Amino acid sequence: MIVSHRHRFIFLAVPRTGTHAARAALTPLLGPEDWQQEALRNGARSPLPAIARIGHGHVTAAQARTCLPAEVWNGYFKFAVVRNPYDRFVSVCAMLNKRNPRYAGRETAFMKRALATPPFQRRVLVRPQARALVVENGARRLAVDFLGRYETLEASFAEACHRAGLPPPPLTRANATGHADYRTYYDDELVAIVSAFYADDFAALGYRRVDRAGDLPCV
Repeated sequence: MIVSHRHRFIFLAVPRTGTHAARAALTPLLGPEDWQQEALRNGARSPLPAIARIGHGHVTAAQARTCLPAEVWNGYFKFAVVRNPYDRFVSVCAMLNKRNPRYAGRETAFMKRALATPPFQRRVLVRPQARALVVENGARRLAVDFLGRYETLEASFAEACHRAGLPPPPLTRANATGHADYRTYYDDELVAIVSAFYADDFAALGYRRVDRAGDLPCV
């Protein structure tokens, strides 16, 4: 998460959607009163104790709205980037298994087994994206003013910067995982499992839910 008082924006960092590239591009533009919450790379913490205690950078919209002054939350431009849930889940599992020598060649079996386990489901990297971006205010709604797409990351990031009144800085690839085309890991059973778990993402974020592995889109 980034809060910029200089430029009046809030960036909500959804895991495995290019957030490290976005952070690297935005950080040089920040002013002395701006802050980040980001645990993995440099341990940056929010000056707000309630957010600092979260311990990682993937602060949800509900958490941010509760902790930030109303004039900041309501008055600043809020944006995030999301990703096709089928593709993102493969990236998540590859990240979690970076140092697991037994993962290669057993990816599909791992994904099926893991997503049936409640502790795995509750991991920050795994949780549905919509849960990080939806707030309850009489009705469930997305809390951001602009929703970028990982599939068009450069264009989405440039548009977000334009709306924030910033010159779009260049993006560089960061924190990438090595895996094949996400579709190679899916069979019909895994499609059904992932479709059910990420049902909120398909409903809220505009991605197409499929029933068969053969119908997965190229991303």
